Amino acid sequence: MAASLPIIGSDGNLSRYLSEIRKFPMLTVEDEFSLAKKFKDEGDIEAAHKMVTSHLRLVAKIAMGYRGYGLPVSELISEGNVGMMQAVKRFDADKGFRLATYAMWWIRAAIQEYILHSWSLVKMGTTAAQKKLFFNLRRLKGQMRAIDDGDMTPEQVAKIATDLAVSEDDVVQMNRRLGAPDHSLNAPLRIDGDGEWQDWLVDETESQEIALAEQDESSKRRVLLKDALAQLNERERTILVARRLAEEPQTLEDLSQRYSISRERVRQIEVRAFEKLQKAIREAATDKRLLTVA
Repeated sequence: MAASLPIIGSDGNLSRYLSEIRKFPMLTVEDEFSLAKKFKDEGDIEAAHKMVTSHLRLVAKIAMGYRGYGLPVSELISEGNVGMMQAVKRFDADKGFRLATYAMWWIRAAIQEYILHSWSLVKMGTTAAQKKLFFNLRRLKGQMRAIDDGDMTPEQVAKIATDLAVSEDDVVQMNRRLGAPDHSLNAPLRIDGDGEWQDWLVDETESQEIALAEQDESSKRRVLLKDALAQLNERERTILVARRLAEEPQTLEDLSQRYSISRERVRQIEVRAFEKLQKAIREAATDKRLLTVA
């Protein structure tokens, strides 16, 4: 469906796009209900397409309200269209409300999620309160005429924190993050260009030596385990693997039925096999250490 929707061309001609989507007719209540039933009951893609295209003007209108975040309008509209398609997919006409009322929440959610992931390289917020703060801070600052780039007054911070039910510290931090542009890690530390910011970042990944050592240790443990398992008889080995080494361990009941023995007997075999396994691994590890020293 997405492939057949109008798009804003590479020239970014928004007026042409808006003119094109106005050609799609608005739906009456009866038409909308009929199309929704066809899509839900029969999987009629053409019906879904008509519902989406008849609401592209709504998507564009909502997307325009997010232009203040510096992202291309074409991308905001594209994300909004995705939200519109999700709304059509989940719309239930039998509940009695119009598609536009239902769809606006999906459209806004899609656009806001896109802005949160794209506006800054640093994640702006993860909780519902932080997202609410992110999308309402500019509006509240405008109402209070606090449009300067610097910090707000304590009174302004307190009012916004109260209105949005967040802490004053959250308001201050979000305001500073919104006012600070992203910087490239390749930016020079000094004017002469000697050294970059990324040169001071600490690499928290494991070193190659540690990774190789852990890989070698893991390989040795697998060999010890394989050799130790080989010293168990078939029933002991099968029960131990099924109970302690399988991704989805089998129950005592399952194994008791398999071997026609009681669950308590299965448990005893499992414990004995595990003790034998531990002993075999310890002895093998001790022998390898002695050989290494020798």
